[in-house]
This record gives sequence, structure tokens and C-alpha cells, in this order.
Amino acid sequence: MMAGVALVAALAFGASGARAQQGEAIDRVVAVVGNAPILESQIQEEIFGRQQQGMQPPTDPAAIAALRKQVLSDLIDQELVVQLAQRDTTIVVTDQDVADAVENRYREVRRNFTSEPQFRAELQQAGFGSPEEYRRWLTDQQRRRILQNKYFDTVRQRGQLEPVTPTERELRDYFDRAPDKGQRPAAVAFKQVVIAPRPSLAADSAARNLADSLALAIRGGADFAMLARRFSQDPGSGAQGGDLGWFRRGQMVRAFDEVAFTLRPGTVSDPVKTPFGYHIIQVQRVQPTEVNARHILIMPAVTPAEADSARSFTGRLRQQVIAGASIDSLQRLYSDPEEERQFDLFPIDQLPPSYAPVVQADSGAVTPVFRLDAPDSLKSKYAFAIITQRRAAGPLRFEDVRDQLRVRVGQELALQRYMDNLRRLAYVNIRETPNASLQSQ
Repeated sequence: MMAGVALVAALAFGASGARAQQGEAIDRVVAVVGNAPILESQIQEEIFGRQQQGMQPPTDPAAIAALRKQVLSDLIDQELVVQLAQRDTTIVVTDQDVADAVENRYREVRRNFTSEPQFRAELQQAGFGSPEEYRRWLTDQQRRRILQNKYFDTVRQRGQLEPVTPTERELRDYFDRAPDKGQRPAAVAFKQVVIAPRPSLAADSAARNLADSLALAIRGGADFAMLARRFSQDPGSGAQGGDLGWFRRGQMVRAFDEVAFTLRPGTVSDPVKTPFGYHIIQVQRVQPTEVNARHILIMPAVTPAEADSARSFTGRLRQQVIAGASIDSLQRLYSDPEEERQFDLFPIDQLPPSYAPVVQADSGAVTPVFRLDAPDSLKSKYAFAIITQRRAAGPLRFEDVRDQLRVRVGQELALQRYMDNLRRLAYVNIRETPNASLQSQ
């Protein structure tokens, strides 16, 4: 029944249908927000969903009442935000936005089941008569989720979420309330120098000329996706016709961002040079804080001699560090600007296989030169690192997460202050205390 558990956890589905079949009266109005009711069934759905995601159902009457009070409060906040988002004319949620989100979610859940009959049976157990009914429910849920996300994006852009600096006591209390502190993984801190092979001027010119000709062909009516699949050297997007999906400013390299966030939808850019090569960019859709684009990447060719030169140069820089040279100075002068220079206690189990020399080195050691593999081996980069600190695995401590908590708690306090203000300005009527019973599902 693991697939069923995965379905419930992914959906927090409408358990009200199943309960109604059991004869339980659950459609009482427990609160009104503006002119919209919040039903007992919604509270039951939310609690049921949280249980299926791992929450242990309380048995103490006081704990049950506290949980239900919190769930009702969360539902009120969500409804307040949805109503404000619907009234804000700058917030637009298209049917395509919702359809894409529904389709992604539906496929994610469907993958948990080995057969269509198994999937349908689990849906019926959850209270849905058919996959179509489930899709309709998902459509409403995803529309509300997108509305809430866009509303808070807009609020942040307008500077209406005033930052809050949490006290040390608030940080400690937040940490202490966590039921499972978890384990901190073994980690390593290091600085690295990364050298990329440099193509010749002739190779760079050839790549630029090819990119120019492709951009011209696309403007003349050639199919962008077909050319991307044929010519793009981006292993991640080329096979998908160059599609990059949605991304925010700062996720791409600066030169790419500067063009992508100024292009009008449908237009094709001139070749844009970045450390990766030459990009032909076409923005397909735009939202206030993100764009949906595709690109074709043409990379200058690298010869075996140029690749060998990069490896040898990396080795010479390593010898300088061993002899006492400052790795910080060498980074500023030579290291690839698109690669991170410093990693602060990075989890060892998340390092790619090429970083095996970093994993194996002792604190204070300078690693041998190692290769950062690229799909085209001649374009692989070469690196070495100096290990500044190692940390063994063990129980997670407050000190390990203080900085992350400061950001998270500060954001939650700012959001809480904002929602408190919304409630003071809105009509919220809690008509009765929700039924304190919490039935085991």
C-alpha cells in the first residue's frame, strides 16, 4: 500500500468525500472570511493530509483542540490571501498556468502507481469518483496555490513585507520546538581554483558565425526547436528543443540574464556570449519576476593541445600554493568566474564523483589536480583545492543552523505580522469552535 500513502502525501486529498460516505456530518460552516465560508470538511481534509504526510495524530483533548485551532487559522489566512489576489488586477493567473501545474502534479502522483486500476482504486478510496473528478479538484487547488504565490511575490516586490530580525530567544525556541532535530552530515570546507580550456580565436569566431547564421535562419522562419535539437550543445536543454522552462533573475549567468529579461516574447536575440559559448535566446512567456525561454548554445571547439595546456597550467598553480602562494590571489587572477571559489562545510555525500580527491584529503591538505568532466571531454575543466575544515557526522546542533534559522524565522515573523494586519482589516467571523474530535483515518 506504499503507493497509496504516496498519493495521499502528495495531495492532502479531499477526504471529505470518504467521510461523507461513512455518514459523518462534516459540512458545517465554522468560519466566514469576507463572504466565503470555511467548512468543517476543509479542516478534516487538512488534518487528514497532515497525518498522511507524517504528522502523529494527537490523542490528548487539549492537543487536539490546539491542532484544530491552528488548522482553522491557516485556512483563514489562505482564504484571505486568495481573495486579495483575486481583487488585485496586477495578478494574473492564466488557464495555461493552472493547466501546466495540474498536469505536472497529476503525472507526479500517477507515477507512484504501477497500473491504472490501482490508481483509480486509490482515488476512489480517497473520495474521488474518477481521475476526471480528481483533476477538477486539483485545478481548484493549484489555482489557489498560484494565486497565493503570486500575491506574496507582488507584496515582496512592493516592499510591504517589512523585515523582522528575530531575537536569540526566538531562534532557540524555534529550534527547540522542532520534533526531530535530525543529523548533520559529514562535511568539508575548501577553496578551489578551476581552470577552463581556452579555445583559439579561430574557434571562437567559427562558433560566433554559426550562431549568427542560426539566428538569421530562425528569423527567416526556421523552426527553433528543430535547430536546437540539431545544433545546441547544451546537454540539458538541447534534446527538449532548447526549452529552459521558467527561471528567475540571477539563476543564469549575468550576460544571459541581461538579454533574457529585456527581450519581448517571441523575438530572437543576437548571439549572446557567456563563458559557456554563444547563446541564441528566445523568450516565450513573461511574468513579473520570471521568464520562460529557450536557447541554442554553440560552444567554440577545443583542441587536445588546449585541453592539455589547461591541465598543465592548473598543476603549476597548485605547486605555487604548496610553495606558499595565496590561493585567494590565484583565484582572483586565474580561476573560472563561473565556478564557486569557496565551499563552507559542504555535505560530503552531495559532492559529485569528480570531487573524490576533496573527500579523501585531510584538513590543511592541497589536493591533486582533478578533472571536472564535461559532455565533450576536451572541454572539461581542471581544478585543485585546499581543505580548510572537516566535520564529522553527528546530531544537528543549534549552532549548525543558527544562520539559516535567522533567515527562516525572520521571514515567518514578517509574514505573521503581515497576516495579523490583514485580519484586522478584513471581515473574519469564527462562528463556532470546530468539533474537537479527531477521528483516526
